[in-house]
Amino acid sequence: MSRPNTPDTSSTPPSRVTIRTLAKMRRDGESISMLTAYDFPMAQVLDEAGIDVLLVGDSLAMVVQGHSTTLPVTMDQMLYHAEMVGRAAKRAMVVVDLPFPEGQLSIRRSIAASARVLKETQCHAIKLEGGAEAAKRIDAIVTAGIPVMAHVGLRPQNVHVDGGYRVQRNEQQLIADAKAAEDAGAFAVLIECVPSDIGKAITDAVSVPTIGIGAGKNTTGQVLVTHDLIGFHSGYLPKFVRQTANVRSVIRDAAATYADSIRRGEFPADKESF
Repeated sequence: MSRPNTPDTSSTPPSRVTIRTLAKMRRDGESISMLTAYDFPMAQVLDEAGIDVLLVGDSLAMVVQGHSTTLPVTMDQMLYHAEMVGRAAKRAMVVVDLPFPEGQLSIRRSIAASARVLKETQCHAIKLEGGAEAAKRIDAIVTAGIPVMAHVGLRPQNVHVDGGYRVQRNEQQLIADAKAAEDAGAFAVLIECVPSDIGKAITDAVSVPTIGIGAGKNTTGQVLVTHDLIGFHSGYLPKFVRQTANVRSVIRDAAATYADSIRRGEFPADKESF
């Protein structure tokens, strides 16, 4: 007879997605799915849904904190959210954005910030905005034993330098950025807001997986901000988003029903009372 608290080992835990898994998916022509996650319950449900990669994005500055750019979020805040997501994910690989200015100051500081992700959370890699000009930084972080996903194309941390969020069309520079990131040791390259033909050209130019967001269908995988996907956003919805649900209206209606039941004296009823 088994002891009451003996753990159930009858089911095999899911295999963890790693950088080797993603590389194999690219070689085998399998598409990679990626979504953002900022807390335990969302990460848990996305993991259960079979999403391959969860991104603790600095987009939380806009989506969760209500800022107009990604710039205000701090490293400590990123780690707070990453720790929750890392604990929730059992199969998905978890990547954490290196927030501004951790990827712009000294390389030594970037290594230290990246190391905190691996030491203080159960996450597996960092994402760093930049291409050719960030190659030495990527190389140093990877040499320190920390996997890096590069980010080329539109770079939200450069919003003020670029004068806004704009589609990036310099194909030669974008390809050079992606190749430099790969040569420096990046295990994947995220491509944001480029024309579809350039997204394909970048993907063809490198051998590592490419993850597109507004980069067409010919990248290795796709990523979206989950709140945009499920209709839980509060403002502008980018052209590249396909909204598959309207969670905001469901929550609003549920809250309105709750408030109305209180005003009518219908809640709590006997079944909800002791």
